[in-house]
Amino acid sequence: MHPTVVERELELRFVLAPGHSVPVPALLGYRTDDPYAVHLTFHIDSDRPVHWTFARDLLVEGVFRPCGQGDVRVWPAQDGGRGVVLLALSSPGGDALLQAPAAQLSAWLERTLRVVPPGSEGSRPDLDDGLAGLPAR
Repeated sequence: MHPTVVERELELRFVLAPGHSVPVPALLGYRTDDPYAVHLTFHIDSDRPVHWTFARDLLVEGVFRPCGQGDVRVWPAQDGGRGVVLLALSSPGGDALLQAPAAQLSAWLERTLRVVPPGSEGSRPDLDDGLAGLPAR
């Protein structure tokens, strides 16, 4: 059985300084064969895309309250009266502060949660069903 993929292109803002940001096209990805993770791909001053993978739970919680530590931190905020979600990413190659529109990010997360509800990530019905069909020896 092929994995289900939930993707969404959206424009993030790369925050350079308070009140100053530039648009960054990005792709959010979620795959049922990697149910705990979300994948974020974007271009920032490079020929090759930058890929980040982190826990879906971190992003879900970050829509509502500050969370995360270390390499990935996420928190809700307001920008000009509209809801946004900030993602602070840190790596040996540098740091980035990205701003995502909260409504679009939340809608995408809702789609991933309908495909694999929270708490069911560890169950693999396709694998269980396939194994159940094997003859016993």
